[in-house]
Amino acid sequence: MTLVRGAAPAGLRGSAPSESEVELDGVTKGWGATPTLRGITLGVTKGELLVVVGPSGCGKSTTLRIVAGLEEADGGAVRIGGKSMNGVAPQDRDVAMVFQGYALYPTMTVRENIEFPLKMRKMPAAERHKQADEAAEILELGRLMERLPSELSGGERQRVAMGRAIVRRPRVFLFDEPLSNLDAALRQELRVEIGQLVRKLGVTAIYVTHDQVEAMTLADRICIMNKGKIEQLAPPRAVYETPATSFVAGFIGAPKMNLLAGDAVGGVATCGPFTLPVPAGIAGPVVVGVRPEDVQLVDDGVPLDVAVAEPLGAETNFVLRAGDVELRARAPGFDLRGIGTKVHVSLAGARLHVFAADEAGKRLA
Repeated sequence: MTLVRGAAPAGLRGSAPSESEVELDGVTKGWGATPTLRGITLGVTKGELLVVVGPSGCGKSTTLRIVAGLEEADGGAVRIGGKSMNGVAPQDRDVAMVFQGYALYPTMTVRENIEFPLKMRKMPAAERHKQADEAAEILELGRLMERLPSELSGGERQRVAMGRAIVRRPRVFLFDEPLSNLDAALRQELRVEIGQLVRKLGVTAIYVTHDQVEAMTLADRICIMNKGKIEQLAPPRAVYETPATSFVAGFIGAPKMNLLAGDAVGGVATCGPFTLPVPAGIAGPVVVGVRPEDVQLVDDGVPLDVAVAEPLGAETNFVLRAGDVELRARAPGFDLRGIGTKVHVSLAGARLHVFAADEAGKRLA
């Protein structure tokens, strides 16, 4: 299996799974009177890397823990490999979980940590050593096998945690925000390694994160959750180019999409100082979305003031304001316009996204 990001089993990308390794059917969960999951239904295809993303409290980690058997659903069904997991203990589900906090035994060496799941299965020592060495080679841990976790960096500890999961040779890998404790540079490095590892092993994986960059760069498909329900389930490109709701539109993308409230009539939506084209059949309150890269800084257009300027080298990100209107814009290279500078903006030719102005915020065009 190729190690290129975005590779997926034939027929997967852009289509619904046809051979689900993991299935959730109407799964619900609540704490007292507070619903956490509101009927989650999805299927994860064999060999697929599904990333579940959303803000804190949306239910993504609860979903993962229900698949693992660490939480019990109030309703609905969970199936792995076509078999119901009702009443099946976590250790009997043929899954391996990699946690945010590594969960390594501090008094055990790297080798002993990796071999521990096999030791619990009473596997002979020679076979344990062989499988641990194979995992260590994949993860480049060979020189660290006799060290204790306290002698390792954060990235090395996370590799050990992945090694412990690999030796189990599970049907499904479950990742619960595994990179949250690492610095930005190391997160980027390990993000690439995890994607390569999962595809090299050809295993099914569910990866939970709050980081939409991880979701976009790792996933075959992204499941965006909000308030205990799925807002959209689709490949990364579809999520970015055709967000199903205004929530998805604002959550996926950095800087995030501009969402302008307005009123539509006769094929035109008036959003503050902007007059924007919308399909003629749309009327009444709407929300119009435009990506920062589609906001053009021009010589003659709608005047706004630079409120924030972030020069990043390859590009400069701006926050522009005029009264109650705020726009995020992206310009190439180092743009030296400082805070308080007057600029002119045009949205002519921009790809516009139109959403309902209600709480659901469904895509209209």
